Amino acid sequence: MTHKTHPRATGTTVRVWDIGLRLFHWSLVAMVAGAYLTEDLRKIHRNLGYIVLALLAFRLGWGIIGSRHARFASFLPGPARLIGYLRDILRGREARYLGHNPAGAAMIVALLVTLGLIGATGYMMGMDRYFGKNWVEEAHEALANGLLVLIALHIGGVLLASYRHSENLIRAMVTGRKRVDDH
Repeated sequence: MTHKTHPRATGTTVRVWDIGLRLFHWSLVAMVAGAYLTEDLRKIHRNLGYIVLALLAFRLGWGIIGSRHARFASFLPGPARLIGYLRDILRGREARYLGHNPAGAAMIVALLVTLGLIGATGYMMGMDRYFGKNWVEEAHEALANGLLVLIALHIGGVLLASYRHSENLIRAMVTGRKRVDDH
């Protein structure tokens, strides 16, 4: 659902993000931060990685059967829509979305895929077949560094959209509610 930003908002809110999506999001934030901070504590790092993989499995399922704005089918953009939205951001006239905007949707895909690959390479490092293989460890580290870049871009996008549309998207991901604009 697309809404143009209006200078005045009613203050009326609507539930957008369900509890499953919000618990997934903040649990993932905590587990990824924990895994990053415990890189040298192998057992804790590995267990946090397994939790991240379990969360990813949940999100993939929830992306199919979850509430309207959690379902991938409701927000994944095609390339033309994504490029058009990114162009509109650069022009400062992007539409406001009640759910995920096309850039946010693309970021979700990038984050989920990257986290899945980090988990896969982390798991591989413990397998006899790949134990001690430099390319696996290097891939795991490169993906983790790439994840940090994606996280920075994600936070930047959230802050930009919050500013441009005069709404606190971080609060919305805590409460599940977003403002409904005047029409």
